[in-house]
Amino acid sequence: MNPLDLSRLQPAPRSRRKRKRIGRGPGSGIGKTSGRGHKGQRARSGGVSNIHTWSEGGQMPIYRRVPKRGFTNRFREEFQTVNIASLAKCQSGDVDPNTLKELGIIKSTRRPVKILGVGTLETALTVKASAFSKSAREKIEAAGGKTEVI
Repeated sequence: MNPLDLSRLQPAPRSRRKRKRIGRGPGSGIGKTSGRGHKGQRARSGGVSNIHTWSEGGQMPIYRRVPKRGFTNRFREEFQTVNIASLAKCQSGDVDPNTLKELGIIKSTRRPVKILGVGTLETALTVKASAFSKSAREKIEAAGGKTEVI
């Protein structure tokens, strides 16, 4: 007889437990207070489900104890930075965010792109980006290319 017969399948020993029957008398070991202890918020009905994870009882909460400083601008634009050295991969005359995405230089075309002046450029390229550093603009124009802000 084949030991891998589906009709002979059964759970591993001691893997299936009986469910815990709470509040069934003192002999069960979990009668009377039903494992909730004596008094307190967690002993009440609805006590566990209504406690927030950040609740600290009567203690001053941590978000009120920690000093707060500064300001976070919600409307800040985060640029994807591209160095001039990375533009050397481009052979074509026009370089825009879509070209950079295809070459794997940037991750997304949704976020603005800023070209930085790290590295050198020999080929004349027309570079279209959201922003340029001063040195990047000078190096692109020195190589005979153009810069266009989109």
